[in-house]
Amino acid sequence: MAAPTERCSGSGGGSAGCPRSVKPWLRLAVLLFSVCSLPTVSALVEGLYCGTEVCYDVLGVNREAAKAEIARAYRQLARRYHPDRFRVGEPGMEGETQESAEKRFLLIVTAYETLKDEDTRRDYDYMLDHPEEYYQHYYTYYRRRLTPKVDVRVVILVTICAISIFQYYSWHSSYNEAINYLVTVPKYRIQATEIAKQQGLLNRTKEKGKNRRSKEEIREQEEEVIREIIKTKIDIKGGYQKPNLSDILLCQIVLSPYYLTTYVAWYVSWIYRFTICREEYGDEEKLYIIRRHMKMSQSQFDSLEEHNRQTFMEKKLWIKENYEVYKKEQEEEMKVKMATDPRMKRYRRWMRNEGPGRLTFIDD
Repeated sequence: MAAPTERCSGSGGGSAGCPRSVKPWLRLAVLLFSVCSLPTVSALVEGLYCGTEVCYDVLGVNREAAKAEIARAYRQLARRYHPDRFRVGEPGMEGETQESAEKRFLLIVTAYETLKDEDTRRDYDYMLDHPEEYYQHYYTYYRRRLTPKVDVRVVILVTICAISIFQYYSWHSSYNEAINYLVTVPKYRIQATEIAKQQGLLNRTKEKGKNRRSKEEIREQEEEVIREIIKTKIDIKGGYQKPNLSDILLCQIVLSPYYLTTYVAWYVSWIYRFTICREEYGDEEKLYIIRRHMKMSQSQFDSLEEHNRQTFMEKKLWIKENYEVYKKEQEEEMKVKMATDPRMKRYRRWMRNEGPGRLTFIDD
């Protein structure tokens, strides 16, 4: 049974009432033209590597060329196009100018820098094989160009060493400053002189002949003896203490595994002894708990007088409740002292009348 056909009829000679059919070959032609009009994907992008030229073609080698062959081709081309060796009109260089030779030389150098490195050459080959990955090629290219050439580990090591040297020098300067001050204090100077006399370091013997020293030399030697005794006998704590190599940053980092292991072992032992086995605290453990309650470092706690530690032990400050009571007592005592101290009264009077927040006009 034949399919019915629908015919269009219209008045006049036109066919406005019937849709015009498009032939299939015309549609195909339009599609092919659109596809041909699309931009072609090219691996050679201006600004990346050798730009719109292939680095292998620039050096005149193939993609399977070894590094030695690439280096040989580069040296030959560099001798020809180097700005210092190029001469206009040389055989085989017809049509080349000084400016074009310089541009060609820069392109040769870029091609060689790209192909001599294995990683860069691998990225470049990948770009030639996968030209459609524009953004990946840009990222890879600029990542390698902007990445520091120096190993980051070397930079970190040099930085740590420089900080450690500065630390030790600063601590040593502070320590010498403290010793120079203590030498001028009469109390410590007299004690150091007595110790030196007892040890026979300041006994002046009569010197005759060429070995006789001047008074200035004798005085300098005595000052050095007193200085050494003060260094030996006085234990300085805090920011002016004697520098120790184990306290600098480099040694702390090197010894950090040892410190961590020691701390973990100590913490496990503490939990086992005093939490699980319920042992009584010793004097060392009690002082540690007191120091933790007071939020003091080990050096700050060691700088306290012995009678202060004995007072802490007598008042059983390792117990939290006793420490809270002691803390309140100290705060009340400080308030009373500040209220009755003449210096604090003068300070409060100055702050009230002539403090930094007061503006006054001076009449001439």
